Amino acid sequence: MPTRGEVWMVDLGMVAKTRPCLLLNDEPPEEELALLVVIPHTTSTRGSDWEVALPKSYLKPGAFHLQQITSVPLGRLEYRMGKLDEAEFAQIRRKLRSILAL
Repeated sequence: MPTRGEVWMVDLGMVAKTRPCLLLNDEPPEEELALLVVIPHTTSTRGSDWEVALPKSYLKPGAFHLQQITSVPLGRLEYRMGKLDEAEFAQIRRKLRSILAL
C-alpha cells in the first residue's frame, strides 16, 4: 500500500515518461477517487525556488519540482523506490506552504 512520503516510479504519460515521484497522500479510501497527489523528481534543475534537492541513494542527482505537482491514478505506480525521512518530508511541506502561501 502506497503511503505519503514514499518515492515511487510513476508512469506520468507519454510526454512526461516514467519518473520518480514523491507521494503526498496515502492510498485513498474506497469511497474516494483512486488518485494520489505526487511531486515529480527531475534531473533537469534550474535553481528555481520550486525545486527541493534531497540527495538519496536511489535517485539520480536532481530535485523534486513542486511546480509540477499532479494527481495520478493508483494504477500508474510501478514500484516503490524508497521513503523520505520525517525531516525531509517536513522540508517539502514547508516549501509547499511557503510557495503557495498556505
